Amino acid sequence: MLRSMYSGVSGMRGFQTKLDVIGNNIANVNTVGFKGSRVMFSDIMSQTTAGVTASTEGEQAGVNARQIGLGVSIASIDTVHTPGSAMTTNQPTDLRIDGDGFFAVSPSPDGQPVYLTRAGNFTPDANRQLVTAEGLFVLDSGGAPITIPPEYTSFSIGQDGSILGVTADGTEVVAQLGVVKVVNPSGLLKMGGNLYQVTANANPDGEFEFMTANDPELGTGAIIAGQLEMSNVDLTAEFTEMIVAQRGFQANSRIITTSDEILQEVVNLKR
Repeated sequence: MLRSMYSGVSGMRGFQTKLDVIGNNIANVNTVGFKGSRVMFSDIMSQTTAGVTASTEGEQAGVNARQIGLGVSIASIDTVHTPGSAMTTNQPTDLRIDGDGFFAVSPSPDGQPVYLTRAGNFTPDANRQLVTAEGLFVLDSGGAPITIPPEYTSFSIGQDGSILGVTADGTEVVAQLGVVKVVNPSGLLKMGGNLYQVTANANPDGEFEFMTANDPELGTGAIIAGQLEMSNVDLTAEFTEMIVAQRGFQANSRIITTSDEILQEVVNLKR
């Protein structure tokens, strides 16, 4: 069989994956805190039909190797953690991290396991616990769920993540929002529901510590109340990449068609 046919098949598979990723990006264009992905290709190892000949000055000229590529493969599918645009909601519990860092949440009141998210659409529940839209507990700088005591008539959230409770006697800090900074955000594992899990490629040994927001020494971003971070998907770029992927898919299918026609000619040699 012709090598070009298998190369075309690998190209079609690669561009199909690229279209899958683009489709997911476009579907989440309005998802709060969503980070788009991109597909990177790499060539498959080549078949060497003739090796390299070394050159000898004044005696023999060097000859380059002759290699035939065998197609393409997916090198990586990266999550792009560029900041998304800010949407003002004026809701006090809607939070956005302006800079590096993630909110820490957990499905259990004991704070384990811990998931990270950039979606800050939080609300207090009936027990005055700060939770996500899916009911996960928002954790403080000590890794414990945040609860607003009933004696506070209202509260506000500062840029450093401090939650200030208001009483008749004044205000005082009720809790401190926890922020987790990751060395390699692209190494986080997507868990669905705008959640990420820390892996050994995101932080050394998969370990992390709770930090405070708006800390110049730690490099954590400030928390902006009344705003949400929207998706970082750029529709213009996504539709452009969709056109490229579509044309690439068509071109590779034409390679298969042409290879098939050549094979038909070979078969027809014996009539």
